[in-house]
Amino acid sequence: MTTKNHIVVIDPDDLFDDIEGEPVDSHLPLVCNNARHQGKIEGSDTCLQCWRMKERMKTVSVALVLCLNVGVDPPDVVKISPCARMECWIDPHTMSPQKALESIGLNLQKQYERWQPRARYRQSLDPTVDEVKKLCTSLRRNAKEERVLFHYIGHGVPKPTANGEIWVFNKTYTQYIPLSLYDLQIWMGSPSIYVFDCSNAGIIIDLFKTFTVQREQEAANAGGLNPEQSVPSSLKNSILLAACGATEHLPMNPDLPADLFTSCLTTPIKVALRWYVLQNRSLVPGLTMEMVDKIPGQLNDRRTMLGELNWIFTAITDTIAWNSLPRELFQKLFRQDLLVASLFRNFLLAERIMRSYNCIPISNPKLPPTHQHPMWHAWDLALDLCLQQLTVKPISENMSFTNSPFFAEQLTAFSVWLDYGSKSRRPPEQLPIVLQVLLSQVHRVRALDLLGKFLDLGPWAVNLALSVGIFPYVLKLLQSTAKELKPLLVFIWAKILAVDPSCQADLVKDSGHKYILNVLSDTSMAAEHRTMAAFVMAIIMNNYAPGREAALKDNTISACLEQLNDPDAHLRQWLILCLAKVVWTNFDNARWCGVRDRAHEKLSKLLSDPEPEVRAATVFALGTFVSRSLDRTDHSVTVDGNVGNLLVKCIMDCSPLVRKELVVAFGGFVSVYLSQFVALAKKLMDEEKERMAIASTSTDNLTNGHAADEVPTHGIRPVTARRISAGTSVGGVVGHTLSGGTSVGGVVGHTFVTVYSSIWLALAELASDPHHDVAGMAQTIVDVVKKKLILSSLPTFALFCVQASMSSHNRQVVQSIVSQTSHSAASSPSRSSNMPFGYNSYVFSQPEDRDEATAPLSDLVSTQFFEWSCRHFSQPTMCLSKEEDPESRTVQVRDFRFMRNSRVRCQGRDQLRTGICVSRLDDQMFVNKVAAVPTAIKFHPYENFLAVADAYNVSFWNSELGTKECDIPNPNAVDKSAFQLFKASRITSVDFMNAHDAALFMFCTDDGAIRIYRDFLKPHQYELVTAFKGLSELVPSEKGSGLVTEWEQESSTLITSGNARIIRLWDMQKEMKISDINTGAESCVTSLASDSMHKSLLIAGCGDGSVRLFDRRLNPSECRVMTLKEHESWILKVHLQRGSEGKIVSACCNGDIRFWDPRFTDSVRRYSAPTTLSSVDIHPRADIIACGSTSQTMTAYSPNGVVLSTVKYHEGFLGQRIGNASCM
Repeated sequence: MTTKNHIVVIDPDDLFDDIEGEPVDSHLPLVCNNARHQGKIEGSDTCLQCWRMKERMKTVSVALVLCLNVGVDPPDVVKISPCARMECWIDPHTMSPQKALESIGLNLQKQYERWQPRARYRQSLDPTVDEVKKLCTSLRRNAKEERVLFHYIGHGVPKPTANGEIWVFNKTYTQYIPLSLYDLQIWMGSPSIYVFDCSNAGIIIDLFKTFTVQREQEAANAGGLNPEQSVPSSLKNSILLAACGATEHLPMNPDLPADLFTSCLTTPIKVALRWYVLQNRSLVPGLTMEMVDKIPGQLNDRRTMLGELNWIFTAITDTIAWNSLPRELFQKLFRQDLLVASLFRNFLLAERIMRSYNCIPISNPKLPPTHQHPMWHAWDLALDLCLQQLTVKPISENMSFTNSPFFAEQLTAFSVWLDYGSKSRRPPEQLPIVLQVLLSQVHRVRALDLLGKFLDLGPWAVNLALSVGIFPYVLKLLQSTAKELKPLLVFIWAKILAVDPSCQADLVKDSGHKYILNVLSDTSMAAEHRTMAAFVMAIIMNNYAPGREAALKDNTISACLEQLNDPDAHLRQWLILCLAKVVWTNFDNARWCGVRDRAHEKLSKLLSDPEPEVRAATVFALGTFVSRSLDRTDHSVTVDGNVGNLLVKCIMDCSPLVRKELVVAFGGFVSVYLSQFVALAKKLMDEEKERMAIASTSTDNLTNGHAADEVPTHGIRPVTARRISAGTSVGGVVGHTLSGGTSVGGVVGHTFVTVYSSIWLALAELASDPHHDVAGMAQTIVDVVKKKLILSSLPTFALFCVQASMSSHNRQVVQSIVSQTSHSAASSPSRSSNMPFGYNSYVFSQPEDRDEATAPLSDLVSTQFFEWSCRHFSQPTMCLSKEEDPESRTVQVRDFRFMRNSRVRCQGRDQLRTGICVSRLDDQMFVNKVAAVPTAIKFHPYENFLAVADAYNVSFWNSELGTKECDIPNPNAVDKSAFQLFKASRITSVDFMNAHDAALFMFCTDDGAIRIYRDFLKPHQYELVTAFKGLSELVPSEKGSGLVTEWEQESSTLITSGNARIIRLWDMQKEMKISDINTGAESCVTSLASDSMHKSLLIAGCGDGSVRLFDRRLNPSECRVMTLKEHESWILKVHLQRGSEGKIVSACCNGDIRFWDPRFTDSVRRYSAPTTLSSVDIHPRADIIACGSTSQTMTAYSPNGVVLSTVKYHEGFLGQRIGNASCM
């Protein structure tokens, strides 16, 4: 019954601290709020970007074509005096023309060898057309499919022509001979790279494109093919670099080399230093060009001043390119070919320098302008700091110097970005610099730490890091022995493999898995890092045979088994998954290694782990332990049987995550031993046919429920069946005789009473699981066996389907097994309650697709538990979650709810003090009619809506407006099939979980099922969070109490009982059973109450009128401390008042209401209602007892028996007639 102010339900003193101002709501636990409850169990849908080069190339041949004609200026160029004369840093006028030409060619080759020492270099000095042709065709022939470089310096010949010709010489050097680009394309072939260092070089780029298109068209016309498929020298495989535009001349500044473009491409540091000095002489007084040329060190030694400058230059140009170019173009130009990458880094410098002389270098593919990129300022600063040191002390090769702060400063900038970084912001421009810093021991630890934080931002960050080229660096670092790097590297590799598992091959190839395995085996490492190592090992060998072989060779099994008892649940989960997915799956050698180490026995202990994910992983692992080999030995079959017996214990696990993995494991078992299961099904069918023949004369009696003596009816009326005692094993079940004199052995046949029957019965139980996913998967397996049987004996199946109702016998057998396993403290091999042949509607339907009967079960039944578990590592772990971030919407909404709750409690307290809430209880707020007689109602404690359950659904009503918000149907409300054997279930209990926050709604049915929903106020958007059998021992009865529950939010404990002789306690945080308490009563439990504050006292009202008290602190077998027997009829309600002196209140059908002191067996107060009661409810805080009577009245009493208000039928003007109060 409700009052107008129905929100007055909780004492504010209990749930709100007025002094401290902090709501106790914030300390209440939330249940069913983990990752496994908040979304589908499926892998990440992250789209992996292509970061690997589809094909790596190498420039293996280099043609150096120099047309200088030293001492003779070309006719179309008028040079100033003085002008630039240096070629490859040689002044040709200081020696004879021929010697100068040879020296320049040799110097150019050395400059190139700095970038690609292994290439084949060929010089062609002042050549003829034939010499160029011979050179190019020879290099292409030797290079085959690799790249050839053609470097042309045309400072001694005329500029290129408008017809697409460059100039060479005749044999006597008396004439300039044109060389057509069209012919050059043919000789060079593809892939090729061209460098043109001459005036008006842009003409070459434009005409090169024109000739390429022309050749494509000619090839297409000649071969009738698609131009993109028929061009031997496609433009997309040719790279061109030109010194200037089509109308531009090379700079002639005498302070610069004449081959400024070539010098930028081949000696960038030297050019950059000289240009910087020319541009900024006043910044470093006393600095000369000679001093610049004497900077100590080697370019390839980062420990020297010159080497550090070169290192910084590489980092800066890489950064500019990565931040300016499209990803695909960056990969092609800066990651595909080492020589090409070096040339394009240097090309960025050439653009910056030559633009200052009104000369714009050109490339194909075309690059965006980068000469004003902010990173150039960092380069200028690095040069300035370096050059300043040259004027302080004498220059020598061994001079000491101060390292540049460039990398430290860039790491700091990267760290600042990370403090505010997100996917919506621009990527950090320092990422390529972090890559370079990994090469330095000085900055390596900090760089790895920052890199890990960046990768932790999500898959998008991992993709960015991979695209910039981080992979080979972190792969190389796995060769390090530094212990401080281990946590950082294992974290980085976990992030990489979570996004791109294909890296597994690289790790195994380079023996990187040994590094990870060392981390996993080192128990001194933090559990978090060992968890990541276990994950990496799992991914390394997931569906990868070389990885599994490497894991077995390096003792991965023993490393995992030794740590299974680690207190960290996430580590336990991944140790198990590592064993399951990596080592045992289709790998017999590893399986037998596990058998020798008794792996399955060690894993079996984790079937009762407090974490559902660990239990699910254990079931997953044991399922993969079943041998898939075609050549199975007796020992192998024995091991499989032991594993099967271990798995059967889990069918009553509270978590659907575990039960789904159990179905998959059973699916693998059935797939391996399909013939045995088909034979078992055939035996069951034959037994059923015999029983149908015997019982054909008593069908009417069976239907009416009176055939218990003639035929065992363990389905419709299992109340007559004798339960199997606790502690009975499956082997003991064989000899047990049930209430019809038929033993289980008689049901399934002595030959088949093995692990197969246990699994078959368990599958049948799972096929009727409250969770639709579990039930659907189990039914799929059952259907496969059934269809296989149908294909082999169709006439037999037709006879079997004649009388569906006769299968009730088999159901009771399974119910008995479930009963004994759930009662037993020691685990037993079977917890089944459902025979696949007998009562499920699907069993009797004709198969729609017979091809499924021969399909592999692994394809029909599977989960993504492993992939879902992997998602954890692809998601951010270092940053605050939505539940922790005080600025997130989730936390703000939660704070609002807590404030609202506080306000509601304060209002309720005020109304209690003034008596407003009890002054008028006869005001009708609204009246509405539901589809059937309500069986349970519940007000939300803080919001204005009411949940009303009836036979068909649960409806939610706005208690102020009187409007219905939403319906949730009872999945088993109606009989949807003519072959369905069992009657529809009815909802007998409802409650709100997490009512102080985002509430969940729970409803329970008299078949023992408990279902919990979220978003229950959103029509057609509510979601099933979890579902399980709260009490499988319930005896179905139309007049029984069904499933009775009591929810304790403070302890996350769900107490269940009903038409059974036990009270079962569930821990909803762990999703597992706490204990079973025997009621000691011969009747059902009708009402439950508990002391949620002290978590000790439990009160059960029973159908025989007794009120039983239990102390949960004691052993379950000894915890019944008192039985109160003053009532003489069915207990309608028991209630424990709050507070240290709270009394127990009980009410029974005959109107007797009593108050008890928990310390005594005699009631301390009593009064009687004038009529027989049909329902009673007691306000949790206000002193109001509401009673509904069979005389169609509802009365509110005070604890002293004073009538506060009475509601009668036809009361008031135009009053409506009311029926019996079925629930309050």
